Amino acid sequence: MGSESLKVQISVKNFNFFYGKFQALREINLNIPDRQITAIIGPSGCGKSTFIRSFNRMNELIASVSMQGEIILDSENILELDPVSLRKRIGMVFQRPNPFPKSIYENVAFGPRAHGMKNKVQLDEIVEKSLKEAFLWDEVKDELTKSGLSLSGGQQQRLCIARALAIEPEIILMDEPASALDPFATLKIEELMQDLKEKYTIVIVTHNMQQAARASDYTAFFNMGPDRAGYLVEHDITQKIFTNPKEKLTEDYISGRFG
Repeated sequence: MGSESLKVQISVKNFNFFYGKFQALREINLNIPDRQITAIIGPSGCGKSTFIRSFNRMNELIASVSMQGEIILDSENILELDPVSLRKRIGMVFQRPNPFPKSIYENVAFGPRAHGMKNKVQLDEIVEKSLKEAFLWDEVKDELTKSGLSLSGGQQQRLCIARALAIEPEIILMDEPASALDPFATLKIEELMQDLKEKYTIVIVTHNMQQAARASDYTAFFNMGPDRAGYLVEHDITQKIFTNPKEKLTEDYISGRFG
C-alpha cells in the first residue's frame, strides 16, 4: 500500500455499512496514515461521504443505519466509543461553508464552550490560535464581532476549519471542502491543508482529480459494484495512483473514461 513505514492513525477492517437493507459499503480494508493527507476519490454514489462520516459516526444521526467490522483509532474501535467524545477527536468540514449565524469569535468559541470552557482569556487564546492556523486571523482580527455570514465563501470555509480546529482534534475530515469555492479560494484551502498536516491527519473527499493529485499524499479509489455497494478498488501513494495505477479501472477513472 505504500504507507507501511508511517504510523497508522486509523485502520479500517472488513467494514460494511447499511442504510436499512441497502448495503452502501462492502468489505472496506484501508489504513489512514498519521499526519498525511488521504484523498478519497470515485464516482458519485460510491459511498465516499458515507465512508468518512463513519469515522466520527455522523451517519448515526440518520435512522436505520448499521455497520459491521472495525474502524480502529489508536487501538480503540470507533464503533464502540462514545460519539460525543469521538467527535472532539475527529473534526469535520462540510462541502458548503456553514458558519453559525453568530459572530466570527462565537463561531470559533462554540466548540470549546460546548465542552465546558468558560475562561475568557483561554477562549480568546483558542480563537486567535485557531484563526491563525486557518490562515484567517490577519483578515478578521479587527472585526471578530462581525457575523461569520458576512465573510466571503472562501473565508467562511476557513472559518469552519478554524471552528473544527478549536476543539483540538487529532483528525480533520473534509467532505469536498472546495467544491463550492472559486479557483483562488480553492488553492487557499489546499495551501492550508499542507500547513495543517504538520499537526493533523487529514482525510478529504474530492471529485476534483487535479486537487487529489496536487494536495494529497495518499489516494483511495472507490467504485460502485453491480449491487450499488461501494468498494475499495485501490489505495496507494498519490503519485503512483495517478501515474502508474495497478488497476485498469483506476486508470480509466482518473483519465476521465468513466465516472
